Amino acid sequence: MTRAKIAGGAVATVLVLLAIAAGYRALNQGSHPVAATLPAITPSTTPPASEPHPGFLYGRIMTVDGTTYEGRLRWGGDQEAFWGDYFNGFKHENPWLAQVPPERRPKERRRIEIFGITVAHRESPIDGGRPFMARFGELARMEARGKQVRVTLKSGTVFDLDRFEASDFDDGVRVWDGQRGVVDLDSLRVRTVELLPTAPLGAAPYRLHGTVRTRQGDFTGFVQWDREKCVGSDELKGHAAKAELSLRFETIRSIARRSRDSALVTLLDGREIALSGTRDVGHDNRGIYVDDRRYGRVLISWDAFERVDFSPGAPEDTGPAYGDFPPGRPLTGSVTTRAGSRLAGRLVYDLDESETTETLDASSQGVDYTIPFGLIASIKPPGREERGAQRARVTLQSGEELHLERTGDLGAGNAGLLIFVAGSQRPEYVPWTDVEQVDLNRPPAMYPPLGGR
Repeated sequence: MTRAKIAGGAVATVLVLLAIAAGYRALNQGSHPVAATLPAITPSTTPPASEPHPGFLYGRIMTVDGTTYEGRLRWGGDQEAFWGDYFNGFKHENPWLAQVPPERRPKERRRIEIFGITVAHRESPIDGGRPFMARFGELARMEARGKQVRVTLKSGTVFDLDRFEASDFDDGVRVWDGQRGVVDLDSLRVRTVELLPTAPLGAAPYRLHGTVRTRQGDFTGFVQWDREKCVGSDELKGHAAKAELSLRFETIRSIARRSRDSALVTLLDGREIALSGTRDVGHDNRGIYVDDRRYGRVLISWDAFERVDFSPGAPEDTGPAYGDFPPGRPLTGSVTTRAGSRLAGRLVYDLDESETTETLDASSQGVDYTIPFGLIASIKPPGREERGAQRARVTLQSGEELHLERTGDLGAGNAGLLIFVAGSQRPEYVPWTDVEQVDLNRPPAMYPPLGGR
């Protein structure tokens, strides 16, 4: 087996030992790919077994044959694990669209191409379907109903989602049942999921927390690597010296981007290892989530990522509990049009978002922001004199201003706003192109706390 040199004598010695051990296993196991795991590091952050862990998902699941399971949950087996994580789906029907007069309904413009050349454009009414996204802490119940999944929020709002289109429900769920042990349930076996406050769990892995540095700035909070890996027992995989390494996150102090396809990992004991060749440590990485309390959640692309420094924090701190997420409230405020009129009342943003817990989604320099509307004080698109500008101004309830690109909920695809003015029989509709500014009322309670950090 070829030996590779990595800066530092200690690191070279470790990798040589790994290569010898891996070669020995290969001789005894046939021609399977070589895999290696570094000597275990006992982290100082392992939580005591007696501590509660209120941030973990917890619930009661009934299967189609009537069997009931109850315990800690992890969606997809190794994906969403905490109340602050998002459940995703797709809504085929949009009841708000019927509130817009037919002649004013927004249209989308599509190009007609022949051999890659645009020959014409075609306008058609927008599709009424919309993505659904809500934090698990804002959900009360899920119910499989044939090809649909009925999701009920804490607020009582109900959505019917397409079961097989971009639905987290179809990923299945792992449950740590007190009597049956750890059970993986395929979604086709699940009839209902009732989400409940987390009971004392005993021993559980600690949650990853740290500061992610980018050219856009620093973001601090709970971390999900590659959108999934979020606890100390999850593993970072990569290649070094022709060996595949699997490093438990609880042994890692920091990860720094070296290139488009590699990273430098520093372990708790000071060892440094250059990893490459996998999705975990290259441009195929799907991004790093950070639950930054200023914004709700951000997703940092590999191109924007510079490094993450993990901070152990309190091992029992697994994040907000189920009860920390208040029910969503109707979105209220006012819309000022470019013609100078002001309309106030209940709002529906982008003919879709109508509650304080729903989110504004937009980007800036490789960082995607997912901001609950309850944290937002105002939204100001670029003015007419700034028609070529790519940034909108979003002011938070904390007073901080964000200048975000005209993408997502701030882009040309925004379907406009409905304003339910008191005393009017029908809502007013304002196309996005006519919006000068949206001002939102401050809700009495939110998670993250308003202005919190």
